[in-house]
Amino acid sequence: MPAFFATTPRGLEKVLQSELRALGIEKTTVGIAGVSFFSNWADCYKANLELVSASRVLYPVLDFPAYEPDQIYHSVLKHDWTKYIDPKQTIAVDSSVRDSIIKDLRICALKTKDAVVDQFREKFGIRPDVNTENPDMQISVRLVKNKCTVSLDTSGGSLHLRGYRDRGAPAPLKENLAAALIKMTGWDQNSPLIDPMCGSGTFCIEAALMALKIPPGSFRKKFGFQRWKTFQPEPYKIIVEDINQRQLSDVPFRIYGYDVEGRAVAASKAHSENAGTQIATLFRKQDILELVPAPSPGIIITNPPYGERMGDSTQLVALYSKLGTVLKSKFRGWQAYVLASDSELINAIGITPEKSWRVFNGAIECQFVKFGNI
Repeated sequence: MPAFFATTPRGLEKVLQSELRALGIEKTTVGIAGVSFFSNWADCYKANLELVSASRVLYPVLDFPAYEPDQIYHSVLKHDWTKYIDPKQTIAVDSSVRDSIIKDLRICALKTKDAVVDQFREKFGIRPDVNTENPDMQISVRLVKNKCTVSLDTSGGSLHLRGYRDRGAPAPLKENLAAALIKMTGWDQNSPLIDPMCGSGTFCIEAALMALKIPPGSFRKKFGFQRWKTFQPEPYKIIVEDINQRQLSDVPFRIYGYDVEGRAVAASKAHSENAGTQIATLFRKQDILELVPAPSPGIIITNPPYGERMGDSTQLVALYSKLGTVLKSKFRGWQAYVLASDSELINAIGITPEKSWRVFNGAIECQFVKFGNI
């Protein structure tokens, strides 16, 4: 059983592995929608604070076959749950099931919850309450091909929820997906970045956080692991102090976000202020055909409307064609990256892609396409 398992959207596993290695965590194994890593608790704290592409960091504690519900109950009951929290604290259980004899994910969650609270009741005479909104201990149960893995969620909620976004344009991009895509471009964090259809500003703000060396976890009031009896405050304090010392107050370039919708621009500005990145970002209401390059070359990265998100096909093809026109006429020498769900829309740009990656924006399968030196 791996010591930890960091999850991420499908297609981004290699990005997450590179991030873990950059943190000095070498023992990693790429899986489906995540990366296993063997390390200590200090590295778990660091991963929660600093990984930009991760969704959660799980701590697997049980792994067993399960062909009937009672097997789940008795296997979970064997683990000592009382070493993590006190009986007056709270728990929650989430579950998923795939390709197994047990079909009902609610049964998995119920049997796990029953085993945990029965153990506390037997030992202390009282049991933890269930709190689905803000539990002290979140338990994750995954049943795949009759193999059950039970983990503790060290993050205490999805890491993509940075906390700076309180309003937005339609169909916002998840923060960790945006950050991972920026990582995939190889952007040097020392040159201009432009999003010509910035929506709620996620690409720009995530890029600014990287450039200013502000880790996404710094917005968190508390992680899941901090509520447990096993939490080690001193290593955590040292990690936070090191992070604070690395942060920059400014950078010698700017990150530009444009959108034709004034509401989107207003949201982007508000989000950037919430994130403390307003020194590095500039947002403006502007049509894509009016774009002008920054003083020095950099990268363009954008998530235009597509498919299930919004707009009819005729309007979308025209929009992508506009993007291609602007790239070819004004951005020679730049590199451009586009996230889209439809090959027809990619083709409408009118530039031969240099490279393409398959990634998932939620349940939507997308292409992340690179147009090299234009």
